[in-house]
Amino acid sequence: MPPHDASAERRPHRARRRGPWQTVAALACVGVGLVAGAATAQTWDVPGVDRGVVPVAAALVEAAPDVVAGEGDAGARAKATASRSSRVRDELAQPFALPEAPSSEPSSVPMPLTPTPPPAADVPQAPEVPPAPTPPPAPEPPVAEPGSGLLGTEVVHDLGGAFTVVPGEAPAPGAGTVRSVRVEVEEGLPVDGEVLAQAVLTTLNDPRGWGLTDGVTFSRTAADDASIRVVLASPATTDRLCAPLQTESLYSCGNSVTGVAVLNFHRWVNGAADFGDDVATYRHYLVNHEVGHVLGHGHEPCPAPGAVAPVMLQQTITTDGCLPNGWPSP
Repeated sequence: MPPHDASAERRPHRARRRGPWQTVAALACVGVGLVAGAATAQTWDVPGVDRGVVPVAAALVEAAPDVVAGEGDAGARAKATASRSSRVRDELAQPFALPEAPSSEPSSVPMPLTPTPPPAADVPQAPEVPPAPTPPPAPEPPVAEPGSGLLGTEVVHDLGGAFTVVPGEAPAPGAGTVRSVRVEVEEGLPVDGEVLAQAVLTTLNDPRGWGLTDGVTFSRTAADDASIRVVLASPATTDRLCAPLQTESLYSCGNSVTGVAVLNFHRWVNGAADFGDDVATYRHYLVNHEVGHVLGHGHEPCPAPGAVAPVMLQQTITTDGCLPNGWPSP
């Protein structure tokens, strides 16, 4: 048996086992060197970048998988390494965008020197109170109708019987026996007492009145000792004052005993049928007829159809064919 040379057997065996790993290691170093060299060369082409830091790290990351994995033969790995190196160089050749540094230029918008106070809160305002409406002007007081003293024409049936004496004095205007007259108005009647009193005395002292036939003249007074009281009353009050005479709230009366001539307000306003619309003439008739009773005169008939009616004819009821008349001496 030939002698065994251990060193001769080990060398070839060692060369066979280490050959492939040595080849891999050599190729890996070549690949890394190529990548590093390419990366280093590309680093000079990127302005403003710290050379050899970012590119080399990217090249190592690209090359490392092939070196570690150990895929394929040396030629294939060398080609792959060269291809990746070329791709890395192409990527590094692209512009490298860096974040834009903040500008040191001052802002064009002026900054307030002091903090802006918050807007003032809306303060609730008291609701605007509309001006008080202007009250309507007071109605003009009614003007009394001359010749009657009327301020209105509403006839209230019963006003209770309280009276107001119209104040005032006036002397008798003519010669003859003076008969004093006091005028009274029931409270509540729409009448101006002063105008009424003037109308009554004007009628009594008219030249067509009782002065010519009876030789009397009339003065005006408010005294209690008046010779004649001329009273204007509501219909019901007229009935009470004229009792036991039945006036039926339609008629008036005169009494020579009491010296009172009562004028029914219903007639003072409305007149009588036979006088038509001539209410003024009827009022002369009413005053002269009732005062004629106080002076002692009784009723008279119509003397003939078409004749002037005597003032003592009951013309409120009918003129009986005579012409209406308001005077004792027409």
